[in-house]
Amino acid sequence: LRAGGRTAARATLFPVLTEKERPMLMADGDTLGTACATTAETAGRRVVGRVVMDYEARCLRRRRLMTEGGAAFMVDLPRTVSLDAGAAFVLEDGSAVEVVPAREPVLRVEGDLTRLAWHIGNRHCPCEIHADHLVIRADPVLEQMLAQLGARVTRTLAPFRPEGGAYGHGRTFGHSH
Repeated sequence: LRAGGRTAARATLFPVLTEKERPMLMADGDTLGTACATTAETAGRRVVGRVVMDYEARCLRRRRLMTEGGAAFMVDLPRTVSLDAGAAFVLEDGSAVEVVPAREPVLRVEGDLTRLAWHIGNRHCPCEIHADHLVIRADPVLEQMLAQLGARVTRTLAPFRPEGGAYGHGRTFGHSH
């Protein structure tokens, strides 16, 4: 491997394997296989684990994940998805791994919600909307802007579950509505 025109320290050659040849083994040998689909809920499926994921991590197509119990599995979906609370990865044997939104740094915003939501939306920031407050991901620039607009802003840790957008479920990927 090269790094800046010279050989990288401890250069390594990584073999390319097909999915069947690439085992998902951990130190203790525990593996769940591959998830090739998702479902909105776990109803009727045997749940074999839970994976706690923040907002960014819940948008994925292909990634290696580990359950709370330490079992590894591969996610290999046909397209990028945005997963909500209660969704699950469906494994090859039909069992499921439940998706749990992680607690992450967010800002609870109170005040003139209509006006504040407009300013947040004008900056294309994901926003969770409640009757008496808004929730956005922690951002010092937005925090300062909202305070200058008269908002009461409280830093907290909570699962972030923003609105999905008017033109589809989950996140919108660009402006091609």
